[in-house]
Amino acid sequence: MDFSLTEDQQNIRDAVLKHCSQFDDDYWLDLDHKKEFPIEFHRSMSEAGWLGIAMPEDVGGAGLGITEAAIMMQAISESGAGMTGASSVHMPVFGLQPVSIFGNEEQRQRMLPPVIRGEDKVCFAVTEPNTGLDTTKLKTRAEKVEGGYKVSGEKIWISTAQVANKMLLLARTTPLDQVKKKTDGLSLFYTDLDRSKIEVREIAKMGRHAVDSNMLFISDLFIPEEDRIGEEGQGFKMILHGLNPERILIASEAIGLGRVALDKASRYAQERVVFDRPIGMNQGIAHPLAKCWAQLEAAQLMVMKAATLFDNKQDCGVEANAGKYLAAETAFEACHTAMLTLGGMGYAQEYHVERYLREVLIPRTAPVSPHMILNFIAEKVLGLPKSY
Repeated sequence: MDFSLTEDQQNIRDAVLKHCSQFDDDYWLDLDHKKEFPIEFHRSMSEAGWLGIAMPEDVGGAGLGITEAAIMMQAISESGAGMTGASSVHMPVFGLQPVSIFGNEEQRQRMLPPVIRGEDKVCFAVTEPNTGLDTTKLKTRAEKVEGGYKVSGEKIWISTAQVANKMLLLARTTPLDQVKKKTDGLSLFYTDLDRSKIEVREIAKMGRHAVDSNMLFISDLFIPEEDRIGEEGQGFKMILHGLNPERILIASEAIGLGRVALDKASRYAQERVVFDRPIGMNQGIAHPLAKCWAQLEAAQLMVMKAATLFDNKQDCGVEANAGKYLAAETAFEACHTAMLTLGGMGYAQEYHVERYLREVLIPRTAPVSPHMILNFIAEKVLGLPKSY
């Protein structure tokens, strides 16, 4: 049992941190103010070859595992880019796994290389206004027509749809009352985001302003048959394959955010002098920071365990969910503690910890709430009755 990074993994972490150092705190704060997508950062990551870190080599990727992807995403967040930087490149890293695994060879070669090269930007359109996590009850309908499908419906909390030209879409091809299993009848598509048929309406939100979140209103969108991924009606099973990697990567990003907040607070506690002594000498300041460090390191171990299990093709559902829960809760406490350490200046944007605190609420809430994770662990680990 070895808890240290391999030499190659450490090199990935060091290289990503060095790359991200080109984009300082003021870069991210300025984009947050302007609500502008980090195009320069996204372009630089694609040019450096990082977007395809977990994609197969035969489509232009590096062919590495989710462990290496998690190390990369944590380093991006930890650099000060936070959830803004991570979210801008998140989709290529894990989101197109269903295309990679279930798409045919023509689809893989047509769809994946342009994303890895940074030419295509993709959004993931699954969640709907009235269904939440009850994915089997999606209302978006894809009706079979000559040559493909006509799609109508609504989606919500769709990140990067303002800048995306492609989307991975889950829609119901067979009505719910006509399927034997409620998970059947949902189909997955990778297609153009046709703005003549899709209204993209941005949601004003608390943080991560540079990476947009949106509602999609889809009306009679034609999707050609060749853009359906895998067998019709089996889309739910396909997206399940990406849920554990998604939790692992989100957890890694949260840990990175907690670490940079802790670093900012520790530096401030060494430099800020009150009553003729640095405030870091006071245990009321030092102990909460030390506690946050210990909790972040513990969460990191669970996340890396989940990533290692996934890469070894072992079941990691419990570990991925537990890692996401621990990382998000601990990162929130670290960001909040950092803000309290800075006192009034923690509320000032120039010190950046208020931005970290706003952004850390994203992994704490999405893609699954802490309450639902605890429900899952209670049922799957403790054997308690299902509560929903």
